[in-house]
Amino acid sequence: MAITYLKSAEQASESASPEISQTVKQILEDVKEQGIKAVRKYSQKFDMWNPESFRVDEEMIEKARRETPPELRASIDFAREQVDNFARRQRSTIGSLEVETMPGVTLGHKLVPVNAVGCYVPGGRYPLISSAIMTITTAKAAGVSRVIACAPPTREGGIHAPQLYAMAAAGADEIYCFGGVQALAAMAYGVDGIKPVDMIVGAGNAYVAEAKRQLFGPIGIDLLAGPTEALVIADESADARLVAADLLGQAEHGPTSQVVLVTDSELFAQKVIEEVEQWLKTSWPTAEVSEQAWKNRGEIILCDNREEVLQVADEIASEHVELQTSDNNWYFDRLTNYGSLFIGARSTVAYGDKAIGTNHVLPTDGAARYTGGLWVGKFLKTLTYQKVSEEGTRVVAPHVAAICDAERMEGHAITARLRLEYEDNLLIKK
Repeated sequence: MAITYLKSAEQASESASPEISQTVKQILEDVKEQGIKAVRKYSQKFDMWNPESFRVDEEMIEKARRETPPELRASIDFAREQVDNFARRQRSTIGSLEVETMPGVTLGHKLVPVNAVGCYVPGGRYPLISSAIMTITTAKAAGVSRVIACAPPTREGGIHAPQLYAMAAAGADEIYCFGGVQALAAMAYGVDGIKPVDMIVGAGNAYVAEAKRQLFGPIGIDLLAGPTEALVIADESADARLVAADLLGQAEHGPTSQVVLVTDSELFAQKVIEEVEQWLKTSWPTAEVSEQAWKNRGEIILCDNREEVLQVADEIASEHVELQTSDNNWYFDRLTNYGSLFIGARSTVAYGDKAIGTNHVLPTDGAARYTGGLWVGKFLKTLTYQKVSEEGTRVVAPHVAAICDAERMEGHAITARLRLEYEDNLLIKK
């Protein structure tokens, strides 16, 4: 296998430092012990935000609606409808099960939504309207009865108006204006009248990701998402300018965003490099950020053939994978490791990130090798049950007792044999 890096990343994947882990641990402990007092302390410290109440009321939501231009409201509503439609169609493909596995033994499962979910909606450099849609809408489509959401304040104070409109339109039952680790802690532990949630979802910075990692166990999470990633598989049939734009578009997220081109054409690879440099020198609107990511985490990988391209792509297991080749179906049939797939030149990561309907909360750092991203099923618990008749008892109980004896779990064995005695006593009474 001959693989050549025409451009290598200058920076390794970002992970939580000991300093971040310790800071997060301290904030979580403080909020758990001190409640709203600690939330206020850290909100003031990190966001200069300490209102009388962190909860967003109907008047604030209506103000945000008025401040969001009608055309943008229409686009937000469009995105919400697409995400809701796809999530509900996904939900319709999974259902309850009840089957008689042998005479007298009925086994089954039913799907039960998580009761309460907290959705974290990132702010910072980009007030992510789409994150509100992806998390809140999908939880509601799953049937979650209580969905609360939070987002950090802007410098002007309060949640970014279009972001708040999206949170309300998506169906959040409660909305709070606070961000960072203290926000996740408030939702997880419950403070100042906020009832604790069972699960927290949504992306964020390294501190938010570390907070989710430390909170996991007592509550559920969607996944641990690091800096965003995009990998483009392209050959000489692709448009180099389009591919370059897609790489830089994903690099816009931040200086640690990974962007990769894997190709079997050196000529095409060189064209993409030239197009990237041209974009950055002339008219790329977020060049300051994208150029850093391109330098830090950008890679161009040249392979001998498409089999090698396939192997490299599956080894990287990127969050987003685009296919721009002369035979996209060949890759579609064989790729196994990706968060979400974008097939053909007319498809792009931006569609999935914002409005087309698939979810943008996806696995990073190679986690696509073992998990998919956020979807309606993440909010559903598959709960199993059993029903056993006399006939089933007489078949199952002896086997269970024998296994229990072999494991030296005599108590378990007694509970199985008692069922046989129970049936014998019923026969005597008859």
